[in-house]
Amino acid sequence: MRLTKQTNYAIRMLMYCAANEGHLSRIPEIAKSYGVSELFLFKILQPLSKAGFIETVRGRNGGVRLGKPATDINLYEVVKVTEDSFAMAECFENGVADCPLVDSCGLNSALAKALKAFFDVLAQYTIDDIVKARPQINFLLGIPGLDASLPAA
Repeated sequence: MRLTKQTNYAIRMLMYCAANEGHLSRIPEIAKSYGVSELFLFKILQPLSKAGFIETVRGRNGGVRLGKPATDINLYEVVKVTEDSFAMAECFENGVADCPLVDSCGLNSALAKALKAFFDVLAQYTIDDIVKARPQINFLLGIPGLDASLPAA
């Protein structure tokens, strides 16, 4: 299975906000960090906001921040919100396949198990897990402030 660009950058936006915890993040800054258009990130913002993963703060000094703790946002939930389809093969799509084996095919069963295993693994990881796995994430993303890998003074 291949995740869409939308899902990839939705996760990255959440990672950025988690790494910038305690501060508002601005879409232009996030876009610059990842080398993607602001318009694309604004499009992704809608489903993330609707799901409660991101809060938007309007106004001159506005921005975005996580809508709930990074420890409470698992990757499976994000993928569920941002992906349009989980059809791994034509026969997963209702009424599309012309195959006479659609209702009794071993391939459907194997693919369904594989998809479930994929989702089960994603559900084990949170945004916090993937941000903490990269101690220098603030530096790598160009987020000002202390580098998480350096000891506090």
